Amino acid sequence: MLLLGGLLPLAVMPGFAGAAGFKIKHAETTLVDSVYWLDTTIDYDLSEQALEALDNGVPLTFLLEIDVLRIRDYVWDEDVASLQQRYQLQYHALTDQYLVKNLNSGAQHALPTLGVALSVLGAVLDLPILDRKLLVPGERYMVSMGVSLDIEALPVPMRVIAYFSADWRLASARYTWPLPF
Repeated sequence: MLLLGGLLPLAVMPGFAGAAGFKIKHAETTLVDSVYWLDTTIDYDLSEQALEALDNGVPLTFLLEIDVLRIRDYVWDEDVASLQQRYQLQYHALTDQYLVKNLNSGAQHALPTLGVALSVLGAVLDLPILDRKLLVPGERYMVSMGVSLDIEALPVPMRVIAYFSADWRLASARYTWPLPF
């Protein structure tokens, strides 16, 4: 009973239970006309500091990193292809809308609530990631993906705080799966 009582304060400490972060819930690749396409679902749980900055007009940039690796038995895996997708989330107080923008393509959506904006941000569909011609028949391949908040994209005065605060180091664990040949 003493052990349980000692853990109770940890459960209610800020940052311990329900800590902010990102989670890749699902990812898969499909081959269509010799091109591999990615579909993924990501949950974004922003920290209080990130939400406050967003509410005050600071755009948040998210970095989706995708790597295709050739699996080798006796040496390190070979990096076949790397892709970075950058997305920006911004709140516009004048229109009371959230803007989600793909910084690679320029496509953007104006959305009514933060929840809807995070859902749109977390649904990446039909993203071309690799031409099959880059793969060697008979070899094994794996896709590895992660997403993080891009601290370098914050305004300069905020970066100093973000470098030293766990509340700003928001990232997912790497999600991996085999690439079907």
